[in-house]
This record gives sequence, C-alpha cells and structure tokens, in this order.
Amino acid sequence: MPINSKNILVVDDEPKILEVVCSLLEGRGFQVFPAENGAAALEIFDRENIALVLLDLMMPGITGEEVCAVIRKKSRIPIIMLTAKSNEGNIVAGLELGADDYITKPFGLKELLARVEAVLRRTTGDIVPLTVRNSWRGGDLAVDFEKGEVRKRGVPVTLTHSELKILSSLIKYPGKVFTREELIEIALSDDFDGYDRAIDSHVKNIRKKLEDDSKNPAYVLTIPGLGYKFAGE
Repeated sequence: MPINSKNILVVDDEPKILEVVCSLLEGRGFQVFPAENGAAALEIFDRENIALVLLDLMMPGITGEEVCAVIRKKSRIPIIMLTAKSNEGNIVAGLELGADDYITKPFGLKELLARVEAVLRRTTGDIVPLTVRNSWRGGDLAVDFEKGEVRKRGVPVTLTHSELKILSSLIKYPGKVFTREELIEIALSDDFDGYDRAIDSHVKNIRKKLEDDSKNPAYVLTIPGLGYKFAGE
C-alpha cells in the first residue's frame, strides 16, 4: 500500500495548528481525520482504520498522555507526539508511554512531514502483533500460531486455511474492530476470490467450532455496522 494512501489521525486543541497540519498532509495525498480533543480522537480511532496518530499532549479534558495510553492498549500503530514540553524528562516520559517519535512546538512543516513519512516507512507491512498470548479463559481456547493448531478444552479443532488466518488476525490485535475488507486484505489476501460477505460465512464456521453458544459468542464478536473483533480474556 503506498504511503500516501494511509489514514492519519491528527489531534490538537489549537484550531490553527490542526488546520495547517491537516492541509499539509492532505496535500501529500493522505486521508486525514482531525480531532480537537481526546474524546473525539478516541472515537475516530475506534471507527477508522488509522495508520498513524499525530497527538498533542497538552489538551483539556482527556490529555494526550491518556489518549496514548488508551490506544496502546489496543494497537501498536505509530504515534508521534506534538508538544510545547521540550525538556528531556517530558520527552522520555512521552516515549515511555509508547510514542514512536516526539516533535516540539513550534515545528517546521518540512520536518513534520519528514518525520511522518519516516515513521510510516519503518512500519510499512504487518504491524507487530499487540499480543502473543495463546490461551484464554483458563485454557478453554488455545492457539499455537507457529504450528497452526487450535484446541478447545484440550481437544484439537480443525479449521480451514482461511478460517485459521482470520482467527489469527483477530487474536493478534485484540479489541481492534476489523472490517470485512480489512480481513480480506490482511487475512485472506491473494487467496480470496469472492464477495466480502463470504467473511461472514467464515466467521459463522469459526463460531460453530469454537464457541459454546455460536449465537452468543464469547470470542469472535460482531460490531454492528463495522465488522468483527476478538474479545477473549
């Protein structure tokens, strides 16, 4: 996927900065989603397939640090923090929260664009899974990603190649809502030749094999109007 086709979330409570940064990125072909506060940022993040976040730290209400912490519980997409805090302690604190880069205000637009494109180049391809956990609900469900083996209460479960790829993608990014189109691209890629609703059939089959009650699933959940997510605890 070309860099400039990615979605970027820009979060800043200063309207002028938000306008200028969004205009800069849109001029480079990015799809940009602006947010003036933390609450709006988190709502957009949950709704859209965001590839990178530009995040102001000093905001009223939900702070940038809090937004970063929430996102890091769900995803490892790159986050670049924007802030007027320039001392070393603040920089270290921001990076320890999970930020990938840190730009102090005021900043040059060329520098910002260079940082964005550099971070996206480093993270092009499959993002490191958020979890490597392979057992849920006290061993009720267990998955060996290396061997491609799935067990339900210790009993082997036979999944098709496509079903296993879909399940693995959902599990590796717990809490993230995947659209049908994303599952086709990430989980099925070149193996898929059909309509996006075929994903529903695969999910239905997965539930029959893994859920105690396929009509009230505990693992693979439907998010109405959006797609699917893994909710194992």
